[in-house]
Amino acid sequence: MTLLTENNTGIGAQLLAQVQHPMCLLLLQMVLILLVSRIFGLIFSRIRQPAVIGEIVAGIFLGASVFGSMWPHFFNVVFPATSIGNLDVLSKIGLAFFMFIIGMELDLNELKRQAKSVLIISSCSIAIPFICGMGLAFCLFPNFSMPGVSFLVFSIFIGISLSITAFPVLARIIKNRALQKTPLGTLVLSIAALGDVMAWCILAVIIAIAKSGSFSMTLFTLGGTIVFILLMLFLVRPFLEKLISRLRIAHYGDSNVVVLSFIVLLLSAFTSELIGIHMLFGAFLAGVLIPHNETLKHTLTSKLEDVSVLLLLPIFFALTGLRLHIGLLDSGDMLIVCIGIVLVATIGKFIGSALPARLLGMSWKDSMSIGIFMNTRGLMELVVLNIGYELGILSPELFAMLTIMAIVTTIMTSPLLDLTEYFFQKKNIS
Repeated sequence: MTLLTENNTGIGAQLLAQVQHPMCLLLLQMVLILLVSRIFGLIFSRIRQPAVIGEIVAGIFLGASVFGSMWPHFFNVVFPATSIGNLDVLSKIGLAFFMFIIGMELDLNELKRQAKSVLIISSCSIAIPFICGMGLAFCLFPNFSMPGVSFLVFSIFIGISLSITAFPVLARIIKNRALQKTPLGTLVLSIAALGDVMAWCILAVIIAIAKSGSFSMTLFTLGGTIVFILLMLFLVRPFLEKLISRLRIAHYGDSNVVVLSFIVLLLSAFTSELIGIHMLFGAFLAGVLIPHNETLKHTLTSKLEDVSVLLLLPIFFALTGLRLHIGLLDSGDMLIVCIGIVLVATIGKFIGSALPARLLGMSWKDSMSIGIFMNTRGLMELVVLNIGYELGILSPELFAMLTIMAIVTTIMTSPLLDLTEYFFQKKNIS
C-alpha cells in the first residue's frame, strides 16, 4: 500500500512537472483562454453585445481579480508569473496582425468624399475629450502617477486614453444594426477611422517622449517617425503598387503577394520599434499603405483575421486580465474616482462628437447617435492602456479604472442607441 502511494505520488509529481514545462503550459493556457473566451463571447452575443466585449470580460475573468481570487492554487499553476513573457509575445504578434487589418479597413476614398464633415467631427471628437483628459490629469497625478513619470507624459496619456474610439468594435455594432450602407453608418466609420489615425500619431509622440532618456533622443525618435511616415507614403506605397501589379500580371499567384505583404508588415513593425515608437504603429501604417485592391484586401483579411481575432486576440485579453486587479479599488474614494473617470470620458467624447455634427446641420437624432457611437472604446482602448502600463505611465489602480471605463463605455453603446431610436420615434422629431 505504501509503495502504491509512493508510485502515485511520483507519477503525480512527474505530471505536474510536465505541465509546468513552458511549451506544455502555453498550450494549456491557450486551450483554457479559447474555451472561456468563446463561452463569454456567445453569452454577450445573446444579449446584443459584440462578441469581443464578452472576450474582454473573459480575459478579466481569467485574471487575478476573479479566477485568481476564487482558485488561487490552480491559478498559480496555470498562470505562473514566469509564463507571462510567452503570452506577451503571442499577444503582440496577434495585435500586429490585427492593427494591419484595421489599417486595411480604412476607406481612403470615403474619407476624401466626406472630407469636410469627417475632418471637423473627427478632430473635435479627439480634441475635446483630450482636453478633458488633461484637465482630469491634474486631479489624478498626485495620487496615481508612477515614480519618474513627468506630468507632461502623464497628462497627454490620460488625454489620449479618453479620446480613443474602437474602430473594429464600432464596425461590428454598425454591421449588426444594418447601418454599414447608410449615410450615417459610413460617416461614423470614416470619423472613427480618421480619429484612429490621429490618436495613433499622438500616441507615437507620447511613446517617443516616454521611452527616450533625453531631449536629443526624443528629437531623434520624432524626426525618425516623420521620415519613416514620409518614406512609407512616397516611396514604399508606389513601389508596392507597381510590384503587386506586376506579380498579378505575371500570374505568380496570390501566395507571393501575401508573402510580400507580410514582409512589409513585419519590416514596418520592426522599423517603428527600432526608432523608438511601438511596433503596432508600424503595423497599422503598413495596413493603411498597402494597395487597397478589393481582391488583395479579401485575400489578406481571410489569411490573417481568423488567426489574429479568434486565436491570438483572446490571449491579449487574458493578459490584460492578468494585469488587472479590481480588488485595488476596494475603497469608496477609489470608486468615486473611477465613476468620475467614466463620466468625464463619456461626456467629453459625446459633446466632442455630437456638438460639431449638429453645428454642421445634421439632425438631433444623427448627432446624438454619432456622439454615442464615438464612445465605443473597447479593444483599441485596451491596446493603448496596455502600452501605458508597459511603459510605466499607469499605476495598477489607474490601469484598473481606465479598463473599467473602456468596458462600460462600450457596453452602453447599443442600449443608448436603442433608447435614442425609441425616443425619436415616440416624439416623431429629428
